[in-house]
Amino acid sequence: MPKASPIWHPFTQHALFPQMRTITSASGAWLTDAAGARVFDAVSSWWVVTHGHCHPHIVQAIRDQAGRLDQVIFAGHTHEPAERFAALLLAHLPPSLTRLFFSDSGSTAVEVAIKMALGHFRHRGAARHRIVVMENGYHGDTVGTMSAGERGVFTQPYDPLLYAVDRIPFPAPGREQATLDALDHLARAPETAALLLEPLALGAGGMLFYPPALLAEMAAICARHGVLLIADEVMTGWGRTGRFLACDHAGVVPDILCLSKGITGGHLPLAVTLCREEIFAAHWSQDRRKTFFHSSSYTANPIACAAGVANLEIWANEPVQARIDAVSAAQAKGLARLAAHPKIRGARQLGTLLAAEIGGPGSYMAETGSALLRFFIERNLLIRPLGNTVYLLPPYCSTGAELTACHDALLEAADDLG
Repeated sequence: MPKASPIWHPFTQHALFPQMRTITSASGAWLTDAAGARVFDAVSSWWVVTHGHCHPHIVQAIRDQAGRLDQVIFAGHTHEPAERFAALLLAHLPPSLTRLFFSDSGSTAVEVAIKMALGHFRHRGAARHRIVVMENGYHGDTVGTMSAGERGVFTQPYDPLLYAVDRIPFPAPGREQATLDALDHLARAPETAALLLEPLALGAGGMLFYPPALLAEMAAICARHGVLLIADEVMTGWGRTGRFLACDHAGVVPDILCLSKGITGGHLPLAVTLCREEIFAAHWSQDRRKTFFHSSSYTANPIACAAGVANLEIWANEPVQARIDAVSAAQAKGLARLAAHPKIRGARQLGTLLAAEIGGPGSYMAETGSALLRFFIERNLLIRPLGNTVYLLPPYCSTGAELTACHDALLEAADDLG
């Protein structure tokens, strides 16, 4: 067992991939490694980079804030970057989402959402404590979010720790009514508290899509039965689906909304969970036992909040939507090419996201995934397949030519490995 570095990397089997690639700099949609090779970041470095690496406006905001206020405990204190970020973000969102809770990752944003929902009903004296989730969903890697996600190879070693949730089937074509019927049945149960789902696109569960009309129907079922709707937009938010939120496609306003990843343009970790006023009000009391007991040491870190403010200023002052539309149009051209290839199945697109399966049926553990990963590494493309599911989720600064090169590589991979 060689020990070249003491670092244990995420989602990495070191016995199969013992050598890490050292990245020394980044700009726009490109990374540069220690040997000087340029690598196209086709997955936005795990879906976080929106406007491009090292965007000068965000970099300058980080520099300025780091010399002014680096960190302060957020219990009993606040600061200008957090207040400004909250005001700017709320201006982008439906007015019914009035309260914002800071955390530091997508997983913790979802954990916060689940705790908000359960606390809401507990403090109102309602015996609602069950969470409904969607089959194939993924919400993070903490114990709580693993419990809410799909069970399998990711979660098996930790099964004794995971709590029970109720599941509805993924609404694959032809199964939509089964999904709605299952949700309606569970929503009628007096113990059901919330439906937690990824709107329109399941990320790590295989980049599976479902239509906005179905999301609207699920939201209506929840509203009809007093069940809270929690939208995990950690991946789908910040324009990835072509709109600011995936929920916007369906005209749906969730009761609780989780955002992270693109929140600082990919420059620093930050997350927020937003909710309706009545959820906050259920915790507002002279009784200290109704306090919302959640925090992290770096809650609303001022430097991260300053990066978030700069990100929102870019949304206000630069043609971000036009860039999203251009990337989406380029992906649509790629979709037509992929769909015509005999060894590519299920080619699909949602906004800036393009996905397909190469070869026959597979799973996350399919050997095809490792072969595809090596294939793309050799071509200086940062593309991390989910088993035999390949996808592109590029920064919005990506050009049509750059995306065409990615589409070419997917077609070549299908020829060689499909």
